[in-house]
Order: sequence, then structure tokens, then C-alpha cells
Amino acid sequence: MTKWTPKHEAPEPLEGPVVATITGGTIVWFVLFLVQLPFYGWFADHDRLWWVWTCLAGGGLGLIGIWYVRKRDAAIKRAAAQGEQGEPVRAE
Repeated sequence: MTKWTPKHEAPEPLEGPVVATITGGTIVWFVLFLVQLPFYGWFADHDRLWWVWTCLAGGGLGLIGIWYVRKRDAAIKRAAAQGEQGEPVRAE
């Protein structure tokens, strides 16, 4: 038996300052990591070291995110420029 689900068109994706958003989030993760470093002993005593390493991992993954969204943004701009000039858009 199939469920009844209304069919709707997918909404347009929200575009905004994606690079700035990811960069800001990455900075926050690294700042949280640096703020927690002086309290490393307290975190170790209370079995909360994962808080410190989670912030470092968030910053590291944020760096990958910055790289990804910058490449994506450049590809979108390149495709838009090629589309305006009437050239075929080449997938990379």
C-alpha cells in the first residue's frame, strides 16, 4: 500500500553569502578550541576532553567546507558567465 503524499514542486534553493557563513562558523569553532585550551586539565579531570577535540574537529571540517563552497561558488559564476556568452557549459 502506498502512502498518500501531496506532490509539490521543490522550492528554489536559498542562496546567500555561503562562503562568509562557512568562514564565520569555522572561525567560531577555532575560537572555541582556543578558549578551552587553558582549561585542558579541568576537562581531563571531568572526562570532558571530547569538548576540546570536537571544537578542533569542527574547525578542521570547516576548512574543508570553505574550500568546497569557494570551488562551488566559482563554478556557479563560471557557468553563469558562459551561459550569458552563449558558450556550452562544460562539466568538470
